[in-house]
Amino acid sequence: MRFSPLISASLYFGLGILFTYIAIQSASETIWNFITIALAFFATMDFVVSYRLFRLHLHVKKVKKDKEK
Repeated sequence: MRFSPLISASLYFGLGILFTYIAIQSASETIWNFITIALAFFATMDFVVSYRLFRLHLHVKKVKKDKEK
């Protein structure tokens, strides 16, 4: 079963929000500890993948629209 890029983008976006929330909660007295930085890094990667998948969805939608003409 294949998922559309839009569903995958929203899943990655949700994971990015979750990792960001956990990173904020793990920053007790300073943000410069390994766990906080690792969680922020994973959140950043999830947001980047989400953005790229959303752009892919728009590109596929545009190509399908152009083929119908």
